[in-house]
Amino acid sequence: MKIGRNDPCWCGSGQKYKKCHAAFDDRLTELKNEGHIIPPHSIIKTPEQIEGIRNSAKVNVAVLDYVAAHIKEGVSTEEINEWVDSETRRLGGIPAPLNYNGFPKSVCTSLNDEVCHGIPDKNIILKDGDIINVDCSTIVNGYFSDSSRMFCIGNVSEDKKRLVEVAKESLQVGLDAIKPWGFLGDMADAIHTFAVKNGYSVVREIGGHGCGLEFHEEPWVGYIAHKGTEMVMAPGMVFTIEPMINMGEPDIVQDEENGWTIYTEDGMPSAQWEIQVLITETGTEILSW
Repeated sequence: MKIGRNDPCWCGSGQKYKKCHAAFDDRLTELKNEGHIIPPHSIIKTPEQIEGIRNSAKVNVAVLDYVAAHIKEGVSTEEINEWVDSETRRLGGIPAPLNYNGFPKSVCTSLNDEVCHGIPDKNIILKDGDIINVDCSTIVNGYFSDSSRMFCIGNVSEDKKRLVEVAKESLQVGLDAIKPWGFLGDMADAIHTFAVKNGYSVVREIGGHGCGLEFHEEPWVGYIAHKGTEMVMAPGMVFTIEPMINMGEPDIVQDEENGWTIYTEDGMPSAQWEIQVLITETGTEILSW
């Protein structure tokens, strides 16, 4: 049913539609008529929802800070899982990965050639020269946050260090390419071009995702699309940027035994940093990093 200009806005602000999201919807309609993919209203976050996501992100960031202060050679990935679980709960949150589609732990810990979704284990001990991605996701009062960091353990080789650094730099490259009312493909193209220029490849099959009211929402955020393609980035959208950068080829394989862990097919290292961002009227706000 078409909303009247003097009716309450669909976003729940309490304002009249004409003073709230009427111009927003007009712009979306224009873009849709031009053949572009536009976001549904369901993924445009209200100010109240954004504040809830921010509060969740504060816990998520604090948990990653705790990991950063304690991670070292000799620690097991199960210990990291225990840190994340206990700290998240102590701060009033719930670990989002635990039991999500059957995932058995409270955090993902992905080492060296593990691209993502590594499962913590008491028998996996961090060694000198390892690189590891710790991926934390948190629920606070029903709101979701999600981000990850890379950690270099001990004396890491120069080629691994560079991989980790370029993977982190790719996030800023992606952020720089984001303009409100631009396209997800603008960001994807910038990240992919940057990674390839530095001699790396980008995983094609796994990407970022909307996040806030659910763990995984629209849109799916890939990193091999071209400028001017994919969904319009409208103010109020919240999603993760998390390109997986491989030292070797982009091809991946899934662990057949646990059904979760993704590896590089060629056994070369992979690195990934993840941030959660809000599209604003003027640019972006990093919510969780």
